[in-house]
Amino acid sequence: MQFAAQSAGFNTLVIGSWPLRHSPPVLLRAYARGYTTAVGKTGVDVALTMSVIVCAHNEALYIGPCLHSLLAQTRQPDEIIVINNASTDETRAVAEQIPSVRVVDEPRKGLVVARETGRKKATGDVLVYLDADCRAPLRWLELIERHFVHTPGLIALSAPYRFYDWDWWGRLLIRAYDMTLAPLTQLLVKYVLRIGTIFYGGNFAVRREAIEGIGGFDTSIEFHGEDTNLGRRLLAIGRVALVRDCYLYTSARRYNAMGKGAVFRLYVRNFTSEVLRHRPKDTTHVDIRT
Repeated sequence: MQFAAQSAGFNTLVIGSWPLRHSPPVLLRAYARGYTTAVGKTGVDVALTMSVIVCAHNEALYIGPCLHSLLAQTRQPDEIIVINNASTDETRAVAEQIPSVRVVDEPRKGLVVARETGRKKATGDVLVYLDADCRAPLRWLELIERHFVHTPGLIALSAPYRFYDWDWWGRLLIRAYDMTLAPLTQLLVKYVLRIGTIFYGGNFAVRREAIEGIGGFDTSIEFHGEDTNLGRRLLAIGRVALVRDCYLYTSARRYNAMGKGAVFRLYVRNFTSEVLRHRPKDTTHVDIRT
C-alpha cells in the first residue's frame, strides 16, 4: 500500500509504514514548494531549495509559455522570479497574471545587470537561470536537482538548447554541433588547456555560495560572452559540468533575424576572446526584440 505522509513542511512517499527517506537510495519523492528533499547515493536526505530566475526585456510574447512550463515541472520551483528589465511592453502585466511568480523591476537595461539583480533577490540554495523565450521540459528541474545531489563537489552546470521554431537545416546543424564540435571544444578548453568551459547563458544552474564567492556576475560585460565569463570564473573555484539531459527548448529568433553564419561567427569570436583574453570581443549587440 502506498500513501503520502506530510512531515516538517514537505511530503514524503511511504510504502506501507516505512518512509522512503529512511530507506536505501530511491529516487521517487513528492514535492512541496518551499522545502524539498532529495535522496542521495548514500540514502541521506539532501535539502535543496531552488530559485528559478527569468530575465526579461520586452518579452510579453514569449514569457507566458516559459512561466507555465516552470509551473508544470515534476519538481516544482521553490520560487520563480521574473526580472522585468526596462521593458516598455506588457512583460510585467503578463508575468503578474501567472500564479506563484514574483516580478522584480530592474530599470537599468542590460542582461548581465538583470542576472545580478536576480541573484541578489533570490533565496534558494541553487539559482537556476533560463531565458524568457525558453520552454522547459517537464523533468528539467528534477534532473538539475539530481545532478547536484549525485555529483560530489558540483557547484554549477549548464546544458544545451533545442529549437522549437527553426528550420530543419538549422536544427540539424545544432544537433551536429552538440554531438561533435562541442565535445571536442570542451575537451580542449577544459581538460587540455584548462582555460574555460562551454557554458550556456540561457540554461544554467549554480550554487548560491559559489557565485557569491566569485563576486557575482561581471556587470561590465555588455551582452555577448557573459556566459563564457561566468563559466570560466566558476571553473576556477570548483566543479562545473556540461550535461545533455537538462536541455531546454528555445527560440531561434536571433538566427532567423541575423542569419546562421553571422550568429555562429559572433559566438565563436566572443567565446575565443573570453577564454584567451578574459574579455569578449564584441562590446555591443543587436537587440532582436526591437
